[in-house]
Amino acid sequence: MFGFIATDYDKKVYQEQLKDFLPDHFIDLHAHLWKKEFEPWGASNGGATWIDRVAEDLTIEDLVQTYKDLFPGKTVTPNIFGGITQNLKQCNDYVLESAKKYQYPHMYRLAYDTPVEIMEKEIIEGGFVGIKPYLSSKPDYIPNSEIRIFDFMPKEQFEVANRLGLVVLLHIPRSARLKDPVNIGELMEIEEKYPNVKLVVAHIGRAYSKEDMGDAFETLKHSKNMMFDFCANTCDYAIEKCLEYVGPDRLLFGSDMPITKMRMYRIVENGEYINVVPKGLYGDVSNDPRMRETDEKDITCFIYEELLAFKRVSEKLGLSKDDVNQIMCKNAERILGL
Repeated sequence: MFGFIATDYDKKVYQEQLKDFLPDHFIDLHAHLWKKEFEPWGASNGGATWIDRVAEDLTIEDLVQTYKDLFPGKTVTPNIFGGITQNLKQCNDYVLESAKKYQYPHMYRLAYDTPVEIMEKEIIEGGFVGIKPYLSSKPDYIPNSEIRIFDFMPKEQFEVANRLGLVVLLHIPRSARLKDPVNIGELMEIEEKYPNVKLVVAHIGRAYSKEDMGDAFETLKHSKNMMFDFCANTCDYAIEKCLEYVGPDRLLFGSDMPITKMRMYRIVENGEYINVVPKGLYGDVSNDPRMRETDEKDITCFIYEELLAFKRVSEKLGLSKDDVNQIMCKNAERILGL
C-alpha cells in the first residue's frame, strides 16, 4: 500500500485525540527503507514472523506520502535506515541516495563482521549520523537464546562509534528482553566504556508488556546518557516507568515504519503481546501466536495506537507541552545534530 489510506475512524482518532496533542513538527527516530527487489541478506528478523505480513517494502516516496496521510497539518522528519533482511549494501546505498534527496538524517546498517576500516570510511564519507545493528547478525555457532549485544556489534565497532560520537540504535537480544541481567550488564558497560556513543535502546528494550520490564530500571536509572525510544510500543506501563526513572530528556519517538501502518490494536495475555487485526486482512494467521483476528470494524493503525499510549501516560504523569515536544522532537534534534 502506497501511503496510508485513512478510514473515517482513523480521521476521527487523529482529529479528536492526536492532532492537538502532537507538536507541529516532530522527528521519527526509527524509520526503515528498502525496495522489494533488493536481494535478501540471509539473516532473519530475529523472531516475530507477523512483521513480514505487513509490508513488502517502503520507498522514500512512500514514506513521505505516508506521513502526509497520517499527520495532516504536521511536518515529520524521519531518521532513515535499511530493513532487517535485505542486502546491506543495497540498503545503505538506497538510504544514502534518499537522504541526499530529502536532506534526512540517516543511519548505517552493518553486520557483526563488517571490518572497522570499511565501516568507518563509509560512515564518514556518507555522512551517516549513527549505526543500526541487528541482533540477527551473529556468528552461526551462537544459539539465538544465548546472543549477547557484543556478539552482533563487537566492541571494536563500538570503539569506532565512540570515536566518531555516533548514535547507536540498539535492539537488545535474548528472550527475557529488558529484564535479562546479561542485557542490563552490557548496557551499563556500553555507557561506561563508550561515553561518546549516543546509545538509544529501541522499543524501551522490547518491553511490550508489564511482565517484560522486571526491575530493569532499578539499575538503568543509574545511567546518565542512555536513551530509549518507544517505537512500536503500546505498553503504557513501559512508557510510564521509563519516564519516571529517566525523565522526558531521555525518551524519543520512533515509528518503526512501515510496520506501524498495520491496522491493529494490542492486548496482553499471560505476559505475551497479541496483535488483534481485522479478519482476513493479513492472510491466514491461525498459526501465529502473536496474531488474532476480530470482526470489529473500528480499528485504527499501529502508529496511532502507539501515540495514544504515549498520550495516556503523558496525561497521567502531567507532562507539559514542552515535555511532549522534548520527547517528540528536541531530544532527537540534539542527538542527531539537527
